[in-house]
Amino acid sequence: MGNVAKRPDGKWRARYRDASGRERTKQFARKVDAQRWLAETTQSLRDGRYVDPQAGRITLSDYSQEWLSRQVHRPTTADQMEGVIRRYVDPHLGAMRLATIQHSDVQRWVKQLSLTLAPSTVGVAHRILSGILKSAVADRRIVSNPCTGTKLPKVTKPKVQPITEDQLAAIVGHMPGRHQALVILAAGTGLRQGEIFGLTIDRLDLDRRTVLVNRQLINVNGREPFFGPPKSQASVRVVPLPEVVVDALRQHLRTFPSPTLVFTNNVGAPLRRSAFWTEWNRALEQAGVPAIRFHELRHYYASLLIRHGESVKTVQARLGHASASETLDTYSHLWPDNDERTRAAVDGVLRNFADFLRTNGDAQTHHRRSEA
Repeated sequence: MGNVAKRPDGKWRARYRDASGRERTKQFARKVDAQRWLAETTQSLRDGRYVDPQAGRITLSDYSQEWLSRQVHRPTTADQMEGVIRRYVDPHLGAMRLATIQHSDVQRWVKQLSLTLAPSTVGVAHRILSGILKSAVADRRIVSNPCTGTKLPKVTKPKVQPITEDQLAAIVGHMPGRHQALVILAAGTGLRQGEIFGLTIDRLDLDRRTVLVNRQLINVNGREPFFGPPKSQASVRVVPLPEVVVDALRQHLRTFPSPTLVFTNNVGAPLRRSAFWTEWNRALEQAGVPAIRFHELRHYYASLLIRHGESVKTVQARLGHASASETLDTYSHLWPDNDERTRAAVDGVLRNFADFLRTNGDAQTHHRRSEA
């Protein structure tokens, strides 16, 4: 299927014909390298692993856009992926052709990102890049994924430390009046930000003190906010409303009446994450509370349930987690310490055994003294 010949300039040329009959050549300084490459290439032709050298000439940036257009993701996930590629991948590797990207290029890129980004962010960027290049392998544009075997910075997940009641009160007090009930609702139900932004009056039953969560408001760059499904099927749930939350919502709806959405901006339009983020950070600064995410209100709600003896399954259901393991991974350290309860349980069962050992030990001691 090919041959190796020495050229007049002393180099060795390997030559073969691909599946379409087109002649392909490559030059090497040593004959042994030319023979090895030709053997590997012809074997790949035989077993169907052959990759046309021209297929990998497309740049990573161009292929990434093709890849993005084919993905089936929620709008927020697609928006996140596009942002990661634009901010972290394209500036470093985007201009490179797929076939030229080496494992060392990826490792160097990871090290560069690690100088300024959190390990978890580096991990997300690497996972997206690896997915793109894995697709390129499947499309027969490159032979292998250069992301395989990359050493990533270690991610250490900090334990959740809920905010205090005083901090919560300070935040509520410094939020604009239009959004004070919003913060109380988040702290009193654990709803996600998108679920609260998308909450409509018909989902509230203030007489029965419940709220139906079956959709969220989605904010995507370049589009008006729109309704979409919640994070997962497990996120569809009915959450009980404490009396303090019901009172806050009743007062809010009297002061800021709206035909549909419970919470809006100053002109009655749907809330945008960016604008609310500005309000949130201003309130934190004025309240003297360290910079925290809005998501911390969800953690606060979970901590209240745990503090008052709710089970893992109950906390899972209220938060809309997909599994109990997700709940435990996040909040297991907040459940009360059961060391003393464990000791008491074992002692209650084995106390007779301990009495036996004590009595038997006394008898043996007496026997040794008698022999002496």
